[in-house]
Amino acid sequence: MSDSDSDGEAPRKIRKTVQYGSIENRVGMSGEEAIQLGIKAGNINITNMSDTMEMSIEDRINKRQAEILAEFERKKQLRQIQVTTDDVEVRKQLREFGEPITLFGEGPADRRERLREIIGLIGEDNLKKNKISEKQLLAQKEKEELAKTTWYHEGPESLKAARMWIADFSIPRAKARLQKAREQQEQSTTQKHARVQEIHRHMRAVNSVGSQIGDSRPISSCKFSPNSKILATTSWSGLCKLWSVPDCEEINTLRGHNINVCSIAFHPQATISLEPKTCCMASSSSDGVIKLWNLESSEPVADIEGHGGKKVARVEYHPSGRFLGTTCYDNSWRLWDLEQEEEVLHQEGHSAGVHDISFQDDGALAATSGLDSYGRIWDLRTGRCIMFLEGHLKEMYAICFSPNSYQVATGSADNTVKVWDLRRTTCVYTIPAHTNLVSSLQYQKSNGDYLVSASYDCTAKIWAHPGFLPLKTLAGHENKVMGMDISPDGEYIATSSFDRTFKLWAKDTDLGA
Repeated sequence: MSDSDSDGEAPRKIRKTVQYGSIENRVGMSGEEAIQLGIKAGNINITNMSDTMEMSIEDRINKRQAEILAEFERKKQLRQIQVTTDDVEVRKQLREFGEPITLFGEGPADRRERLREIIGLIGEDNLKKNKISEKQLLAQKEKEELAKTTWYHEGPESLKAARMWIADFSIPRAKARLQKAREQQEQSTTQKHARVQEIHRHMRAVNSVGSQIGDSRPISSCKFSPNSKILATTSWSGLCKLWSVPDCEEINTLRGHNINVCSIAFHPQATISLEPKTCCMASSSSDGVIKLWNLESSEPVADIEGHGGKKVARVEYHPSGRFLGTTCYDNSWRLWDLEQEEEVLHQEGHSAGVHDISFQDDGALAATSGLDSYGRIWDLRTGRCIMFLEGHLKEMYAICFSPNSYQVATGSADNTVKVWDLRRTTCVYTIPAHTNLVSSLQYQKSNGDYLVSASYDCTAKIWAHPGFLPLKTLAGHENKVMGMDISPDGEYIATSSFDRTFKLWAKDTDLGA
């Protein structure tokens, strides 16, 4: 067994010796000789190994370069993709692509870049959609720029006649006003200061002399009659009511509106030279309907429709009484010829709803305030916007001409009152008037010796003119003051409130006068 075992192992040992010997023989060879020997033996199946290795390295370099160039090109294309900077629009587009609108710790800039990457990966179709959104954004910016653009329309022949009539009406009144101003200028400084100080002392003594629950819903506005003996109030219930002054007793209830009544106005000659049965009042409501009234009936004598169902925030008679100005939330205001019973002017120019309107005492100019935070002064004789009132930060809810005809006061949701000078075409004073939006403004109607402002902070305030120092705060309402007016004789101030009441303010001694 041992012999056979040794015999069996011998061939394996010989084969190993041969194998190892062949390796040992190759150890002394150079690398090139070994490669050539391997090629001859058929163990290496290449003809030129050095050339093949150089091609392989070059291919790898070219491939890497191609990848880098492709990445640069991709990033270049991504940079060319226009992505909106509006974060709300970015979220909207991400939602349209089925992506999360935000990731943990992601800010607006990161979210915008992620949208850019997604658009680049998805393709050109969505890129086109993004370009459409960019166009929409540009359109929005253009719309904001148009807020400062005045729009003019070609009017009918009746508008030309109305402009001529207004020019003939306003020129004599302007002459009379200037003559009055010259006479006042000739007065001594002592006399003028004494008169103004007496008026200011009178206003510091103002207190509440009457309060009345006017309706079951908020009282939106109030207006004195030209003879100062009647106060008209409007309510969200759709009713208009007439009250005696100073007794605050109900005289009549005007029924006709079916929705919130926004404002009411008296004809300049109502209760003075016009007969009670003559149409002498106008009111507006949230459904865009204007109703005309007389002092005898509780039903409207006429309706004015033409505002497209949009809210008519204010109505105001032109000083002549022939025309009626209305402000509408369709971004325009209108002038109606009550004698011809037609609309003679439909004026655009604001980029948001027009809320308030005021006519210059001469009748030549009109001032409008809008929810676009701007005011405009219009020349009714030419139709041009002669001054642009830019300065408020929020919606402008109130505007009022001074009796001197060259100053305009505006009130805004930014809680301030601004005074503008038409001669200098600039804002000359800013009053930090209230702690909430200013809802109404009114100058003293004879000489403009003081200004009254009403606000949603539940108060009304009296400001001296000139100087605009605070004279008195009229506090007493339990909720926001929505309307305010000063009687033409200067004896009373009326305020109407969301608390469903209206109040009369005067010197205590005036109650018995």
